[in-house]
Amino acid sequence: MPPAETSADPHPGSQRVAVVIPAKEEADLVATTVRACRAIPRVDLVVVVDDGSTDGTQDHARAAGAVTVRHSVSRGKASAMETGASVVAMRDYEDGPARLLLFVDADLGDSAAACAELVPPVVDGVADMAIAVPPRQAGAGGSGRVVRAARSAITSATGWSPVAPLSGQRCLSREAYEAAAPLAEGWGVEVGLTIDVLVAGKTVIEVPCDITHRVSGNDTAGRLHRASQYRDVLRAVAGRRLRRVRVPSRVFESAAREQAHFLAYRAWPGPDTPAM
Repeated sequence: MPPAETSADPHPGSQRVAVVIPAKEEADLVATTVRACRAIPRVDLVVVVDDGSTDGTQDHARAAGAVTVRHSVSRGKASAMETGASVVAMRDYEDGPARLLLFVDADLGDSAAACAELVPPVVDGVADMAIAVPPRQAGAGGSGRVVRAARSAITSATGWSPVAPLSGQRCLSREAYEAAAPLAEGWGVEVGLTIDVLVAGKTVIEVPCDITHRVSGNDTAGRLHRASQYRDVLRAVAGRRLRRVRVPSRVFESAAREQAHFLAYRAWPGPDTPAM
């Protein structure tokens, strides 16, 4: 990997953003997603991690202007996100702040440009992590069981009741990312990330974003996908309960009572700071 950059930044010292796109078998949409992400203000690096694809995903991403890395075999979304974050860290400028990390799913296509809305809350210090809330997606199957399980787990551990607990579009500071590393495995990564960031005393916010993505239907493939999601969410939650990764309920009660959708939420000052 190349060393940290020292002189290419046109605005030394300014806050830049790196987009990390975990991708598997996304040759049809990844190039469009990359081009949309490159147009987001402050973005000066797009990294696509091809998680063992067999359809040329890496080639399409590179042709669209992304830095690409490929796992020879599929290691899962969380591993792809961690690989991408590591690549960004190696390319950060020595004379400027660490880039913010903007995680974007590979199937957003042109709508990925709407993820620009996630950057200002983190740049302005309103939140340490901003999460996209998409509009209702046409054709989505399922009864919402996975979403309800994810929301319930986050609420139980932190007091926060998010609108979109499984949203994969997130912008966060490097400190927030490091507070959650290593990430939860599989499809439990978003739930684990939210719990870990809040337990670390960081602030999160949800932001409406007009994004569209591929949805799972009511066919066999869709049901299998949702079953995998449910399994991984439960696994991420169980691991955190076993390690007692949670905000003490007596501490987050006040924050939980005052929360409102699309406003910043902070559960507590953090485990290393006396509670107010």
